[in-house]
Amino acid sequence: MVEYKCFDCGKNIDSTTLRRMVRCPYCGGKMLYKPRSVPTKVKAR
Repeated sequence: MVEYKCFDCGKNIDSTTLRRMVRCPYCGGKMLYKPRSVPTKVKAR
């Protein structure tokens, strides 16, 4: 099961609630993202 996070309210949403439409059920926001579990470090050259 994949978890998404709402960009507006910050609440976690699982993929089973997003079957029909891509909207946050709490605030109605349309911008969702998958939070990374491990931070990625990038070296500048």
